[in-house]
Amino acid sequence: MVSVVPIVRQSASSASKPSKPLLRRATLSGTVRKVDDAGLGDDFLSAPPSPSKKARVTFKDEVEEKVMEEYQVKGRSLDSVRGEVKRALHAHLKDDSEGYDVIKEVFAPRRDDDEDEDEVDAKADIKAYVIALTSQASLLNKNCSDLVKAILGCEWMGRDEGFVKAYVHFLGSLASAQGAYVGMVLGMLVNHFYGVKLSSGRLPGCPDVNRDQLASRIHVALKYLLRLIPSASGTLSSILSSKFPSPDDSKKEHITYIENLIRLIEFTPELKSDVFALITDRLVKIDVQMQVDLEDLDDEVAAAIVQALALNRASTEENDADDSDSDLDSVTSDEEIQTDAARIKEVRENIEKMDSILDLLFNIYNPYFADPHSIEAANMFETLLNHFVNIILPTYRSRHTQFLLFHFAQTAEHLVDQFAGTCVQLAFQTSRPAVLRQSAAAYLASFVARGAHVQPNVVRTVFELIGNNLDVIRAENEVTCRGPDLRRYGTFYAMTQALLYIFCFRWRDLIEASDIDEDEDPVAFIGQDLTWTPGIKETLSRTIYSKLNPLKICSPPIVAEFAKISHHLRFMYVYPLLETNKRIRLSQFSSSLANGALRDTGNGGNNESWHQLDAYFPFDPYQLPVSKRWVEDDYVQWKSVPGLNQDEDEDDESGEEEGGEDDVEVEEDSTGDDDDE
Repeated sequence: MVSVVPIVRQSASSASKPSKPLLRRATLSGTVRKVDDAGLGDDFLSAPPSPSKKARVTFKDEVEEKVMEEYQVKGRSLDSVRGEVKRALHAHLKDDSEGYDVIKEVFAPRRDDDEDEDEVDAKADIKAYVIALTSQASLLNKNCSDLVKAILGCEWMGRDEGFVKAYVHFLGSLASAQGAYVGMVLGMLVNHFYGVKLSSGRLPGCPDVNRDQLASRIHVALKYLLRLIPSASGTLSSILSSKFPSPDDSKKEHITYIENLIRLIEFTPELKSDVFALITDRLVKIDVQMQVDLEDLDDEVAAAIVQALALNRASTEENDADDSDSDLDSVTSDEEIQTDAARIKEVRENIEKMDSILDLLFNIYNPYFADPHSIEAANMFETLLNHFVNIILPTYRSRHTQFLLFHFAQTAEHLVDQFAGTCVQLAFQTSRPAVLRQSAAAYLASFVARGAHVQPNVVRTVFELIGNNLDVIRAENEVTCRGPDLRRYGTFYAMTQALLYIFCFRWRDLIEASDIDEDEDPVAFIGQDLTWTPGIKETLSRTIYSKLNPLKICSPPIVAEFAKISHHLRFMYVYPLLETNKRIRLSQFSSSLANGALRDTGNGGNNESWHQLDAYFPFDPYQLPVSKRWVEDDYVQWKSVPGLNQDEDEDDESGEEEGGEDDVEVEEDSTGDDDDE
């Protein structure tokens, strides 16, 4: 858990940790609970008890016998089947597997050409075999693994409720008696998290079972097993990770799997943290791959894909496949090479997948922040912060996943403060790798600049904190500095670029006092001396004119925009320095010290761009068409400075409304992709 340094308030009320889950009560063994105390009651299929009202149901022999009275085939009683199973298992241990093989065949999938009368009778009596094997679970050791696999692979979800109850009871007895099978049993159940087939609920001789009922039976079985063996939750966590859909799997598989994960943690709260971390980790991987694919495509093709998805957002799930093909045709109608068409289709599917998963996650997280001052919100935000520090921040190309933090951090002022404070702490920690400190500075600047609910006092405080830190770094290094060097002073340049970016977007919040109303007179700023927050101008002046020369290293589009705005507002005039910098070659100062930087200088040789900072600001415009609705009200769009480039503004009023020409200049270069806002 990350300790947070608040930006405005010095302390925040700490949320109390949830009490130990009731589902994990201590037992005499410390690991396994009694079978008859695990909640597998007569009504367990229709209405699983809530954690606050758990039913306690005991299994009695006479009840079990009564269930089987009407389940006899050709006069065979339950005792007869039990005897057969017991003899077969003992014989199998002595290398006589004739009866053992007969039992295995009982659980084999039914074939269309099954005509053998004895085989049909055996399959009809499958419930008796399940109950008989339950009582002999202690004999099902590793020598019986093929029989266990056959039982776990049988068609059980779509049978009558009595059979399903007996089967789940068997799973519990097997896992309790033979710990080696716990992973296999849990894995069989998790395999259904990708979705259950409708045909599984339409078995011959059994009443039809719909998909919702089939899915419920999977979770009832998991709930029963985890109540019976609380320690199995650790095994389940690793299984959930290993079986998570791969990035190449379909959108439907991802959505279904995640929905099942969320349903799972409703009755296994001890897995909540692991499950949310798993989802975030896999989402970031999809995010990165999608971004790489988009950058490889032609700009116009990438824009057409996003536009097609936006137009298709109202389509139903039933028509997704057909709509996808028709939309793809419209995007790739001019493509002549089949491989290019296939690649575009893959990119389109990944964008749609990413969009749907994020929209689902916004919906999942949103109820926790219904009251952003609640304990639930505090705990969930701590979870999000942990994901940010451990998963999102170290992933340089993450493009959209971080907007979960962007949105929910702005649901309350204290959460804004908490997220900004976390970024400040990460950026200033000298013990952290330089590349992570630089990335944290980029997140801090982007959040403060783009967050519509980030108050002016936070903007000023962050500006001051970064400025003070820059003074410390400058004082420590200026004496020995030979010239601008990205590798050696990467953190200094990243923090300077953060200030330039914040200034370009939030300069209005850095004005301490002004009687000018820009809404009444858009050119009123021209030629006026504005009163700036004390220390702002002095800090930037010391930084910019230091021997470390950050304007030569920071991204040229950001520097150019800062120079233009600061000059127009009579804040600072840096054009002479920019002219001088044109004569400086960065390669002569570049050190071989591998200190880490957001820009990998690599073997760029004399190419100056390889020695300059990449303009990475992780909250640049959000492009996913469906989930975009969650962040639209949280976002600060670019506003041109009144009176600056007035002629251009008048010629392109519509472009200014969507972000403006200046916005395009800054944003396109800062994201590394096209932002069609």
